[in-house]
Amino acid sequence: MPELPEVEGVVNSLRPVATGKTIKKVTISPVIEASRKAGKQAIIKETELAYFQHTLVDTRITAIERRSKYIYFHLEKNEQNRLLVTHLGMTGAWFYVHDVNDISEEKFLKHVHVIFKLDDDMLLVYSDIRRFGEMRLLESEDQFPPLLLMAPEPFDESALGHFLEMVKLPKYQGKSIKETIMDGKVISGCGNIYATEALFRMHIHPARQVKRISQKRLVDLFREIVDVLIESISAGGSSISDYRNINGEAGGMQDRLQMYSKKQCPHCLIPTKQVELGGRNSWFCPSCQR
Repeated sequence: MPELPEVEGVVNSLRPVATGKTIKKVTISPVIEASRKAGKQAIIKETELAYFQHTLVDTRITAIERRSKYIYFHLEKNEQNRLLVTHLGMTGAWFYVHDVNDISEEKFLKHVHVIFKLDDDMLLVYSDIRRFGEMRLLESEDQFPPLLLMAPEPFDESALGHFLEMVKLPKYQGKSIKETIMDGKVISGCGNIYATEALFRMHIHPARQVKRISQKRLVDLFREIVDVLIESISAGGSSISDYRNINGEAGGMQDRLQMYSKKQCPHCLIPTKQVELGGRNSWFCPSCQR
């Protein structure tokens, strides 16, 4: 699943090519239309498809930003502001192309679901292999309350204090540290990959309960998470399987990962182990992490 660095990479590449452009046409795939007719809401959530299309036509993209793992498209039409909030889910990807067939990888080309034709005759294309991504057309964040519960950005001055206050809550004290740091209400944007890496660098077992970790180590862990996220942003994110930027390019952080999906510890060379926490596989070294 794309985490904060991958979403940051998408936003950084979208911003210069799409900001200021006007959406002239919106095309939705028959797969999404069929899903809606069957009573399911794949990708486009809580909005009628016809309204989604009609509302977005002639809308100008005034700004694009990342918030945690979400992409915010700030929109303006007839002096009215709206917000298109998108989440990449497990396999979502945006492409900026002249023609849909310019998408080079077949697996993305076969799963194109939303196309925005812009006023520069370029296409902003959303592809999603497993269709776990989301698009929500809102008047403001208030219309989707989970957005208001997200922790501050991990790079904000307030983020460390927020983290320390949250981990003191009884609901987190008895939880594993891995589950806790993957909770977006505790830290924004830290998912399975970077939680695994930060815990390995700190020599902390992913299943260790929060209450069994000193405040000093929690502070150091938070700072390690921030360092890992920054390193990954610089490397273009991790392309474990399906992450691509808008030009179809893979990231480079996967080549720097020391523990995620590894069979052997790079330090002591013994075999790694896995434990399932919060429904996700967690790799760890049984010797180095306690």
